Amino acid sequence: MSPLAAQIGAELSLVRRNGEQLLITLGIPLVLLGFFGSVDILPTDTDEPIDFLVPGILALAVMSTSMVSLGIATGFERSYLVLKRLAATPLGTGRLITAKTVAVVCIEAVQMALLVALGFALGWTPVSANWLLALAAVVVGTFAFAGIGLALAGNLRGEVNLAAVNGLYLVLLLLGGVLFPLDRLPPFLRAIGRATPTHALADVLADSLMKAGGHTATSWVVLIAWAVVMPAVAARTFRWA
Repeated sequence: MSPLAAQIGAELSLVRRNGEQLLITLGIPLVLLGFFGSVDILPTDTDEPIDFLVPGILALAVMSTSMVSLGIATGFERSYLVLKRLAATPLGTGRLITAKTVAVVCIEAVQMALLVALGFALGWTPVSANWLLALAAVVVGTFAFAGIGLALAGNLRGEVNLAAVNGLYLVLLLLGGVLFPLDRLPPFLRAIGRATPTHALADVLADSLMKAGGHTATSWVVLIAWAVVMPAVAARTFRWA
C-alpha cells in the first residue's frame, strides 16, 4: 500500500473513532438549515428563503468541515507531537495535506447528501440543477478551505490556531453572503466579501443548483485561485512540530 493510501485510511479511521466531533460536524449545518429554512427571519431576496439558504449552507458546511474541523484537529495533532512521528516516514508534507483533504471530501459527501435531503424535505426545488458542476465546486472549495486550515495549523500553536480558525470562520460567515445577500453590506465590505472563498463557493453553488449566481465567472476564478494558492502555501510552510 502506498504512503498516501495508508494515510487516507488512517485519517478516515480517526474520523470514525471521534464520533462526537463527527456528530457536531454533520449536525450544526443541518440544525442551521432546519431552523432558518423553517422561519422567515433572514433578509433574503428570494420568495422562498430555502432557495437562498441551501447553496449558502452547503458552502458553510464545506467551510466548517474542511477549514475549522480539519484545521483545529491538525493543529492539536501538531502541538501534541503526533505529526512529528510522521515526519520520519516517507509520507511527506504534500501527501499529508492530500490525505487529510481527501478524508474531508469523504465526510462532506455524507454531509451534502443529508443537507440536500433536508432541503427537499423543507420544500427546496432546484431549478435545472447541474449536480456534477455543484460537486466540482464542492471539491474545489474543499481544497481551498483545507489549504487555509492547514496553513494555519502548520504554523500556529494549538491554542492560538484554535482562536485564529474560529475567528476567521466568523469573519467569513459574516462576509461570505451565506446567511444574507452581500447587497445588504456597505460597498467596501461587499467588495471584500466577493473576494472570499465562502462567497465564491456559495455563488457558484447558487448558479449550478438554482441558476441564481450573481457573478459566477468571477466567483469561479476566485474559488480556483484560493484552491491553488492555499494548499501550496500550506505545503511550503507546514511545520511538523
